[in-house]
Amino acid sequence: MRYVDVILPLPLEGLFTYAIGDSLAAGVQLGVRLLVPLGKSKTYTALAVRLHDEKPDFEVREVISVLDASPVLLPAQYELWKWMADYYMAPLGEIYKAALPSGLKAEEGFKPRTETYVTLGPAFRTEQGLHVAIDMLRRAQKQQKLLLDYLSMVGVGELNDFDEQRLAETLAVELTREELVNESHCTAAALKGLTDRQILVTYQKEVGRLNHGGEPHPDHIKPLSGAQQDAYNQILLQWMKHRVVLLHGVTSSGKTEIYIHLIQKQLDEGRQVLYLLPEIALTVQMMERLRSVFGNRLGIYHSRYSDAERVEIWQKQLSRNPYDVILGARSAVFLPFQRLGLVIVDEEHETSFKQQDPMPRYHARSAAIMMQSSSTLCQQQKPFILLGTATPSVESYYNAQQGKYGLVELKTRYKDMALPEVEVVDVKDLRRRKMMNGPFSPRLLAAIRSALDNKRQVILFQNRRGFAPMVECKVCGWVPHCKNCDVSLTLHKNLNVLTCHYCGYTYGVPTACPCCGSTELRGRGYGTEKIEDQVMNLFPEARVARMDLDTTRSRNAYERLIADFASGRTNVLIGTQMISKGLDFDRVSVVGILDADTMLNYPDFRAYEHAFMMMSQVAGRAGRKGQRGLVVLQTRNPELPVIRQVVANDWSSFYDMLLAERRQFHYPPFYRLIYVFLRHRHESVVESAATFMGSLLRRWFGQRVLGPDKPSISRVKTMHIRKIVLKLEHGIDLKLVRQYLRQAEQAVLQDKHYASVQVYFDVDPL
Repeated sequence: MRYVDVILPLPLEGLFTYAIGDSLAAGVQLGVRLLVPLGKSKTYTALAVRLHDEKPDFEVREVISVLDASPVLLPAQYELWKWMADYYMAPLGEIYKAALPSGLKAEEGFKPRTETYVTLGPAFRTEQGLHVAIDMLRRAQKQQKLLLDYLSMVGVGELNDFDEQRLAETLAVELTREELVNESHCTAAALKGLTDRQILVTYQKEVGRLNHGGEPHPDHIKPLSGAQQDAYNQILLQWMKHRVVLLHGVTSSGKTEIYIHLIQKQLDEGRQVLYLLPEIALTVQMMERLRSVFGNRLGIYHSRYSDAERVEIWQKQLSRNPYDVILGARSAVFLPFQRLGLVIVDEEHETSFKQQDPMPRYHARSAAIMMQSSSTLCQQQKPFILLGTATPSVESYYNAQQGKYGLVELKTRYKDMALPEVEVVDVKDLRRRKMMNGPFSPRLLAAIRSALDNKRQVILFQNRRGFAPMVECKVCGWVPHCKNCDVSLTLHKNLNVLTCHYCGYTYGVPTACPCCGSTELRGRGYGTEKIEDQVMNLFPEARVARMDLDTTRSRNAYERLIADFASGRTNVLIGTQMISKGLDFDRVSVVGILDADTMLNYPDFRAYEHAFMMMSQVAGRAGRKGQRGLVVLQTRNPELPVIRQVVANDWSSFYDMLLAERRQFHYPPFYRLIYVFLRHRHESVVESAATFMGSLLRRWFGQRVLGPDKPSISRVKTMHIRKIVLKLEHGIDLKLVRQYLRQAEQAVLQDKHYASVQVYFDVDPL
């Protein structure tokens, strides 16, 4: 009897062992899906990851069936899964759930897309048979016309001048029922009449859901400028020393064109490329640029695609004719690649590359870097990694400075265009003098007016969605809060609801204050929806669009918003951080950063880093072609060093300042962070459990342990939360750290008072 160790798509640690019956033994191989029993009556789709002859010392159940003829999981993928499970302290089952599309996790979960085709019935596939059919339909003129239309569409001309060979050739032409109906304008009754007589027969054919990008056009690759060519050459040289290279290029320096040249080089060498972007919105513009060059060699993969589409892409990547280039968001790191040569992580600094909830809380950049460390690949097969950005993450830049990564810098914009002029406006002083018009300073309003008068475009950045972040009673100060979470509710005026942005629960907008009865309820602060309202009031001739989570819930919404702005159908774009990331518009002359302070005052050690990146990136959207752009940066704290550094685009000084602070206070890149979260419905229980776990961890880690404390949002979805922080110096044995953390977790959960407490870990949090 042989045995197989499998991964189940459940949040459970370790592998599960099943016996393989003699009838199935020939079909079981590593990486295939198996249907296995669990419990009294449940079955699951498991993944085979180890075959052996070691009989366990417990009763073993048998595999029910083998679901694949060939593996759906490749050895290099499994290596990545094991690393993720170990490093991010997540069960392998959670990796499985996150990696595979849902249709591959169920026995009958995926149904191929089919289309109905029409052909001649077997009895009429001769010249004589066709004459008989036409004669049969003499009194059914609509059916006769439809048959003649069909014959014309497949290429049958005069029947008297027709031989058997030519008829066989024309019948090989496939025609869909939809094409026949649309072209012939026939009635459903006429078609049914022909199929009832079996003169025409229909059949189903699998057609797939994937878009076809047309033929590749390498001739569409643009020549590189001198600076771009130098950077390209340096990258190739750096890859001879380092498998990972950081490309630090200012906004609008033409990094994309360098990427395209590097991609083509890999394709010429017979290898595949994975191109990662942090936001689905960015794939729209990038898809158009890459498809114009690589055509049907390009595939797109992200969470806004239907599950069936993602299944088909997964299967295509395992086929003999996979996509050579995949463009996708973070989940694309899980796709199977047979000959991966290059991974490009564009906008590598972006926090969107880190998965937050649910598990696994992985970082796609780190996962990509680990791909070139796979023990299942020889050195020649391991992909090169290119990290590209105008504002590097502190960790990546530090690794480059220390020689762990290669570093290539591109300091000039394409065609030597000037960086935008950044003007800082002190809104605190303007509010004191009552010179602000809502969220707009006089300088910003004048700049918007000038841009619109000159047929240019404007981007306004406000990193808060909704109409107002909170509603307040003007008389008594009452503020509505979510009943499930420890947060105030956001007003969404267009929907006339109050919404919790943590649990999604919605409430009706009250007509009166429940505390004092006053009807003087007002929105406090400005979200993107309110900015949109005010822009339309101040500039009624403007064609305004808003890009935030509320307006981009479908992938078509992204495409429509970006296409409208790129074509000039809209000329003012208001949005959250998604508009700051790598979008390229020709006619933008003004960018307004409405409230820098909401980013700078966030209670997190990375707040300044994220704020600098967002402000620098959104500023880079201005003046990208033809003229120098203007950025109006509104803040109540113009004297802050970070504001001056954004104005001067002085990444180097900003990096030095951050590095000194991080070293002093034991933060990355000098220390690793692990957050431990505990959740429970009762605050007293989670408080006690967290105190107990913290005391255990201090036995092993001493002063490296901080907390437990309440996080800034201490209740989400009715669950009270406590947080413990571990600061770990480099060189510490991480395997032993994880072992101690698991021991502490088990000690908490085995205590009957804390059995229902949820414990989870966030490694390298953002």
